[in-house]
Amino acid sequence: MKSVKKTIMACFLLAFSAGILIFATTKNIPKACYNNTCFNLEIADTEYEREQGLMFKKNLAQNTGMFFIFKNENIYPFWMKNTFIPLDIIWLDNNLKIVFIKNSAQPCADENCPSITPDKKAKYVLEINAGIAEKLEMNIGDFVSLIK
Repeated sequence: MKSVKKTIMACFLLAFSAGILIFATTKNIPKACYNNTCFNLEIADTEYEREQGLMFKKNLAQNTGMFFIFKNENIYPFWMKNTFIPLDIIWLDNNLKIVFIKNSAQPCADENCPSITPDKKAKYVLEINAGIAEKLEMNIGDFVSLIK
C-alpha cells in the first residue's frame, strides 16, 4: 500500500512540477495583441534573424507570429523567397500603429521573387498566417499592443 501511495505522490509531484515549468516558460513569451487576439512571438531583432525570417518553416501555429524589430523607422521591403507558408505581413511604426498590410503574401520558390514594399516607414513588422488580418479586420491606422 505504501508503494502505491508513493507512486501516486510521485506522479502528482511530477505533474505539478511540469505544470509550473510550462506556466513559467509560456508566461515570458512576448505577445502582440490586436483587440482581444494575441500572438506568441518569435523575435527577429538581429540582422541574421531578420534575413532568415520564416524561411524554410513548414508551418506556423495559429496563435503565433514573427516580430521583426529594426533600429530605425524606414521603408523595409519583404519577400517570400523560400517561405513555405502564406502570410499576412503587417508593418508598424514607432507607436505600433499599422502603416501597411500585405494580405495573403504567397510563398515563392523562384530566384526572382518580387519584393513587397510598403509606402510608409515602419520600425516593426509582424508576420502571421494568411487570412488572419482580414478575419480580425485589421486596418491601416489601427494599433497593435505588445506584452513582454
